Amino acid sequence: MLDNKNSICNENAFDRFFKDHSKSLRNYIYYKFGDMDQAEDIVQDTFIKLWNNCSKVPIDKAKSYVYTIATNLGISNTRHQKVKFKYKDYIVQRKTDINHESPEFVILEKEYMEKLKTAIADLPERQREVFLLSRIDKKTYKEIAELSNVSVKAIEKLMHKALLTLRKKIGNI
Repeated sequence: MLDNKNSICNENAFDRFFKDHSKSLRNYIYYKFGDMDQAEDIVQDTFIKLWNNCSKVPIDKAKSYVYTIATNLGISNTRHQKVKFKYKDYIVQRKTDINHESPEFVILEKEYMEKLKTAIADLPERQREVFLLSRIDKKTYKEIAELSNVSVKAIEKLMHKALLTLRKKIGNI
């Protein structure tokens, strides 16, 4: 085991890697499986596995390693249950300290947001995952393709299908 600056076994390198990738990994697992508590647990378990196997994981392969481990843990945790996506905390609420909109507008906006949440939750898992990674995390199609181990074309097709489905259910986004 080499414990130098370029090894994931180096505490500073591991700490930097954790800080750089844990939030993105957590969001990815949340979008994939729909449970924030589960996603946070999976991220912690994944980084423990990375630390325990740091001598076997080259630093340039660490990112794909943690995404693979996290995905596998998520699949294991949800194998016997139907995953229902719990879409919450993603629509940034406007500050309501001073609200100059009419009550009708506020009600319509709230109804629209509920309709949007439901429509996103009803998307097939892969479409929902791609849509949220793109629109919420602002990831490029290339980044999403790398995370998902598929081609950029596949991501484009999934996003296209997601947008078509959402447009049918709620109109233009």
